[in-house]
Amino acid sequence: MPLITDAIGRVLGGRYRLVSPLGVGASAQVFLAEDVSLQRHVAIKLLQPGLASDQGFLKRFRAEARAAAGLNNPHIARVFDWGEDGTEPYLVLEYLGGGSLLDLLERGVRLSVPQATALAAQAARGLAHAHARGIIHRDVKPANLLFDDEGRVRVADFGVARALAEGAWTEPAGSGVIGTARYAAPEQAQGVVLDGRADVYALALCIFEALTGYVPFVLDTPMGTLAARIGASLPGHGAVGPLQPILSAAAAPDVSERPDAASLAAQLESLAARLPRPQALPLPHTVRPWTEGPPTLAGPGAGTAIPVGPGEQTGLLATPARAGPGEVFDLDQVEATARRPRPSASRRERVPRRWPLVVIFLVVLALVATGLVIALRKGVFTPTHPVPAVTGMTLARARQTAAKDHFTLTTGIPVASVSVRAGRVVDQDPRAGSELKQGGTVRVVVSSGLPVETIPSLRGLGCNGATRLLEVNHLKAQCPALAAYSSSVPTGEVINWSYGGRVDPTRAPYGATVLIALSKGPQPITIPNVQGDTYQQAAAALGQLGLSVTESSGPSAQVGAGLVGATSPAIGAQVPPGSAVTVVVSTGPPTVQVPNLSGDSVSAAQAALQQEGLVLGSVFGPAHGTVFATVPESGTTVQEGTAVNVYTA
Repeated sequence: MPLITDAIGRVLGGRYRLVSPLGVGASAQVFLAEDVSLQRHVAIKLLQPGLASDQGFLKRFRAEARAAAGLNNPHIARVFDWGEDGTEPYLVLEYLGGGSLLDLLERGVRLSVPQATALAAQAARGLAHAHARGIIHRDVKPANLLFDDEGRVRVADFGVARALAEGAWTEPAGSGVIGTARYAAPEQAQGVVLDGRADVYALALCIFEALTGYVPFVLDTPMGTLAARIGASLPGHGAVGPLQPILSAAAAPDVSERPDAASLAAQLESLAARLPRPQALPLPHTVRPWTEGPPTLAGPGAGTAIPVGPGEQTGLLATPARAGPGEVFDLDQVEATARRPRPSASRRERVPRRWPLVVIFLVVLALVATGLVIALRKGVFTPTHPVPAVTGMTLARARQTAAKDHFTLTTGIPVASVSVRAGRVVDQDPRAGSELKQGGTVRVVVSSGLPVETIPSLRGLGCNGATRLLEVNHLKAQCPALAAYSSSVPTGEVINWSYGGRVDPTRAPYGATVLIALSKGPQPITIPNVQGDTYQQAAAALGQLGLSVTESSGPSAQVGAGLVGATSPAIGAQVPPGSAVTVVVSTGPPTVQVPNLSGDSVSAAQAALQQEGLVLGSVFGPAHGTVFATVPESGTTVQEGTAVNVYTA
């Protein structure tokens, strides 16, 4: 491209005169210009001449310029006009005299958390407005976050980034591609269709840099930088403070986990309401407004004085010509003045000399009168008083306090506060102790009460995870407030949460306690009494309860052979759904063999019988004798509990 200074004085579209350069990039030069038609300053973005040969780019440029011109939001820099001057397309933009965030960063300025929060909230609101209309910026960076004269943030350069990205024209090597990739989302390296959350990611990195002084994941090449961001979370930093969870979510490597711009703005505004009032940003001085007459198209230097050096004369004037600020010489008037006859020297000597004194007196008198009028209008003679401290007072008491010093109280839109109760003053302007003229206005902001916080979904979390997540959102947890069975929620995980009688609410006041119910797992099943049933009957009853049934057999003293005598686990036990249950089918009462008791004493015989499940029957013979026979005889198979008679000698 030609030197940027070569374009100074050019007139684009017969209307915009380039006054001074504001910046230069690989694809465009930016100038301060005069809109002669409307007599105002504008910014001109003059694009690379080589782009004019790319018809595809020009078509996209026109479409994007029209779309960007349709954006109307206090946090988006306006596009006033566009056109093509010969081989150079250009955009006419709103001139913002406060500079850019990049200007602040290059001067070593680091934003405080309140300043960064306010800046990010405004920029996010601007992006949300554009995204709602289907326009994605694609190149959010500090150079495109501009400030107006009052310090408000405007997002600039909508539209051009997409036209450049889809065009055939390529930026020169080393021309700042890295600078753009410094803030790009990782999905821009993955060939996916971008949405507004790519802008959210870039804004998060801009704010992180404004707080910490560096951009994470920046390598030597654009692709290396983007690759380093795939799967990488935003690092923690002490300077980020309470913004850390918000920026971490906005810079999540997975696009599905990022909030959209509108949600991000809401989170930032909620945080800003709880933070101290941010100090004004140290912005540069702006260009003077039009106060010295309209601009002209007379060429370079038009609208300013034409210097005439000492001794340089036109041959028509006896003294050098001078042009006042903002004026252009009228040569016809100069020549007419030169043609007037000059008075003779003798005539000049006879002119009375008193008129200069009269003129001076009248001028002084006019100045004094003007000064008095201005002083009266500005209240120079009005007494001043210290502004009372009304923060924390009710609105009625604040009015009474201000009225004592003849001040008027006005209120702004109420804001949420974590430290000041509803209905009381949160902030005042001017500050307490500053001087204010009697009759002046003190503006106050009243608390609307605690801010309302978002309750995130707690599903899939246990007590510890749910408690930590609520703490991040300035809420408390009572966990578990209740434990209940659930067939769908695993044991130990959150079934639901409640606040104020509502189940699974999404919002609660700052500091509120949320009640959490945890799952005890599926409802256990009680094994029914199937004793005495056939196996088929028992298997059907247990199967209907979702239990798995297997069969075995064994003796039973309670039921006859072929019927269910018992289950394992036992009848009445509680088991998880799907448990295995063994059904024991009776083979009849249990049997044993009569032991050999020969030679045993009666007491020893009784003990041996009991050990086998038999009982001692009648004793025939001496009680202290020894056993020589039994009935039934030893070795005989009998049922348990049978009585055995013994014979002693």
